[in-house]
Order: sequence, then C-alpha cells, then structure tokens
Amino acid sequence: MSSLHNYCCIAILSFLLLPRSLHSSCTRPPVIFNFGDSNSDTGGLVAGLGFPVNLPNGRAFFAKSTGRLSDGRLIIDFLCQSLNTSLLSPYLDSLGSNFSNGANFAVAGSCTLPKNVPFALNIQVQQFTHFKARSAELVNAGVNGVLGIESFSDALYIIDIGQNDLADSFSKGLSYVQVFNKIPSVLTEIQVAVKEIYNQGGRKFWVHNTGPLGCLPQKLALVRNDSLDSFGCIASYNEVAQVFNEGLRKLCQELRSDMKDVSVVYVDIYSIKLDIVANSSAYGFSSPLMACCGSGGPPYNYDKRVTCGFPGYQVCDQQSRFVSWDGVHYTEAANALIASKILSSDHSIPKVNFEFFCQ
Repeated sequence: MSSLHNYCCIAILSFLLLPRSLHSSCTRPPVIFNFGDSNSDTGGLVAGLGFPVNLPNGRAFFAKSTGRLSDGRLIIDFLCQSLNTSLLSPYLDSLGSNFSNGANFAVAGSCTLPKNVPFALNIQVQQFTHFKARSAELVNAGVNGVLGIESFSDALYIIDIGQNDLADSFSKGLSYVQVFNKIPSVLTEIQVAVKEIYNQGGRKFWVHNTGPLGCLPQKLALVRNDSLDSFGCIASYNEVAQVFNEGLRKLCQELRSDMKDVSVVYVDIYSIKLDIVANSSAYGFSSPLMACCGSGGPPYNYDKRVTCGFPGYQVCDQQSRFVSWDGVHYTEAANALIASKILSSDHSIPKVNFEFFCQ
C-alpha cells in the first residue's frame, strides 16, 4: 500500500473524527472572544508588530500564510467551525476584518506577567473593554453591523494562556522551584481577567490549561542534561505544567462558586496532547518529538538560528503526518485531532458539550 494511500485513509479517518466541526447543527452560533498566545493567534502578531510569518506556514489549508504559526488551522479555528461561525479576525488587524462574530485578542508570545506590556493578558482585556465601549458608541450612532450590548453578555469567552509564563521562565534561567513559586501569580492574573470580563457582562467562559511543555521539540533541542520521562519529554517542564494546570482547575472551580449565573468550563489540553505524543503511531503520526518545519534533522529538527519560514529551513512532505509543526506549535492534523477530543467533552470539567454555547 502506497504512502499516499495511507495518507488518504488517515485523512478520511480524521474527517470522521470531526463530525461536529463539519456537520454542526448550530444555527445561531455565539459571538466569541478569544484571549491567549500563539496557540490561538490567528494573525495578531503580524498585524500588531509586523513580524513576518512566511510560507510554508498556512500551506495545508489556506495555501498562504495568515499569520498562524501552523501549516493550517488552529484549535480555535476548529472550535469556531464546530459552531458554524466564521474564523475569528485578529483584533489588531484593521484591514478586511469582520468582527460581527467576535474578535481574537491573542498574540503570539503573550504572557500574563509582566503586566502592562504588549500583549499581556491584562492588555488584551483592556483592548476588549475598549472594543466593547466603541461598539456601544457606534450602535448609538446608528452604524449597522456592529455588535450590540446583548451580544457581549451572550458571548463565549475563551482563555488559552500560561504556556509562555512557564516556558519563558525556564529559558531565562529560573530554577524549577522559582518557576513553581511563580505559578500563583500567573493564576491570579487569569482570575483578575475573568472577573473583569464578568464585570463587563461576560457569563460564559471556556478555559484551556497548558500542554506538556517538555514534549516540545524546541525545548528538547535547547535544554541539555535534563532528565527525560518515559515518553522522551523533559520531566521537570511537564511537572511544572501539571502543577499550573491543577491550580487552574481549582481556580475555575472557585470562580464557579464566587460568581453568579456563570459557566466556567476547564478543558484539559495537557492530557489530550500527551496522549497524542504517547500514542502517536495509533493516531497515524510519526516522530512526535520532531518538528516538520525547521532545521537540523533528527531527533528534533529544531535550530533556533534557522526556524520555519526563514532562509535555510527544511520542511517535511505535505503528505506526511507530524505532531509538531515548527518545534513549538502543532500541525493542522494534530490540531484537528485535539479539537475532536475537546468536542467530545471527555476532557472538560464540568462535562459541557461545546455546542451548549450555541444560542
């Protein structure tokens, strides 16, 4: 059986695994506002800072670069499609954007700390506050096609941030204990963001935890002499991610108790991504710890001097199946599988189906 035939069979399987994203029954999708980092950035980095995100980024679905750090769609894109709504426009992209279905405030590289720097979580929330106030002004002025005040109270607010707070701390030389001690401050910033959105009328929150940082090819290539776990991942990085995730789970539980008439769904992205790494061959993936697009070849194909899209990079065949796209971000194929598992609600607390937010 040819490799092309194998790929086609796997593509058909992926199609079947994503019934909601392809055949949604949602006829009145919610307005969606997203806050986060590169895991959900749909073009904010390019629009906000002019940072080049070149082909082959975007090659798998868009056939051009859209500013997404992937070969195609991100998890947020599949979630939007699962509710029959358009892909979210970056808040910072003023040309050709349509904000009738919400806005994406996520920008690659964003953290929760330090505050008040582009584009920390609190800055993203301030941008949202301005967006909401400006929308009200335009509605009162009789401008058509602008979100009304009721859209903000009915909207779904997605938060996917924290990875850079942990990973950047390690890259700056902080010890395991120092990163561990930083986690409560990161969680506090997420709590403050949710409560501020709540004060602005938001009542529906969808919160992603962070993935297994120690399984990212970039970290594996750059970090030496660290203990690896049974999956070949950096044990200390994954342990810190799990501590953060447990704190985030408890925070979401507290938020549900503290705020009235609110839905706060915690989604365990970590277990989904680790499962894909651990059982990659069962899902039709090869080399789960090696980047598709990068430089240096096996075992990780990551060189910080020659990254994906810049001169000298090498990229895997488009018919191949990789988990990691560029050493940090996931391929469209992996994102599709992750989204299908999110949509199953098996990894959500409480077990709320994503279509629950369909109005």
